[in-house]
Amino acid sequence: MLFQRLSACLWTALAVVGAANAYEGDPDVRSIPLRTHSLAPPYLDSDMQSRWFDFGGDTIIRADKYIRLTSDKPSQQGWIFSRVPLTATNWEIEIEFKIHGAGNLHGDGFALWLTKQRATQGPVFGSTDRFEGLGIFFDTYKNNRPGVTFPYVMAMMGDGQTTYDQAHDGKANELAGCSARGIRDASIPTKARLTYFQDKSLTLDLQYKADHSWTNCFTLTAPEYNIAIPAVSYLGLSAETGELSDNHDIISVTSHNLYSVTGGSNRGSGPSSGRGRPAAATPKQQKTSGGWGWFFFKVILFFGAIVGGYFGWTLYRSKQRYSRF
Repeated sequence: MLFQRLSACLWTALAVVGAANAYEGDPDVRSIPLRTHSLAPPYLDSDMQSRWFDFGGDTIIRADKYIRLTSDKPSQQGWIFSRVPLTATNWEIEIEFKIHGAGNLHGDGFALWLTKQRATQGPVFGSTDRFEGLGIFFDTYKNNRPGVTFPYVMAMMGDGQTTYDQAHDGKANELAGCSARGIRDASIPTKARLTYFQDKSLTLDLQYKADHSWTNCFTLTAPEYNIAIPAVSYLGLSAETGELSDNHDIISVTSHNLYSVTGGSNRGSGPSSGRGRPAAATPKQQKTSGGWGWFFFKVILFFGAIVGGYFGWTLYRSKQRYSRF
């Protein structure tokens, strides 16, 4: 019985350590899954509701496949928003999505939101205008932006008063952006990965050219750019169709809190060159991160000592019993 309990404790300790995975960009930055801001099939609980998200408009949830923000029909709007705000100072959000439909003409696109407002239907890719916070727009229909190839992905930082420049596809509002011609009807899982380090950097990477191959859309660093996302902001996704239409499907959302194991805080590390990833560890930091092997050795040694003591005590009791006779 004692041995079983010791084994359970050991596995629990290993599970806790394993929950904080090494971050892809830097071994000294760890990530913790944020269940409150993640979505995966079947999306809904047993009562056909989502514990952590609200949805509305024309959104359809097919529990085994996707969350369809809009169907391939004209004049649709759909949205899904987190019920609790994202308060982590450093985080990474990865979404897998699929934009597809019949015909050669299509529109309009979908948006990823981190805003003070939530669950409000409106004219900006299915959500409200004059928002406060960050909007990432995956625009598939070109209205009036000469010299720009569509689909186009762009970021806008809203101040709560500025209107989205819909007539010119957000040209007056653009913080950063890139053409991403292959994100519609892609032959591989299309993904977007947004990484934020408070007061340091904001990075958007896209996967649409090849599986497991990421293309940097933009990397913004402070103070050159305004990347101050509200401390209390809600994670949302929305989409809309006009006269032209598409299916806008969300397959999954995976969110992580990022923190530094060497800095002793939740503020993470600064950006590296080119991608907004944390900077490479200093020699002192590398020595600290290398201590995981020593930690596991001490854990095993500790439990080994307990197990050895248990068997020693059992043997001692057996000898005591036989000495009575």
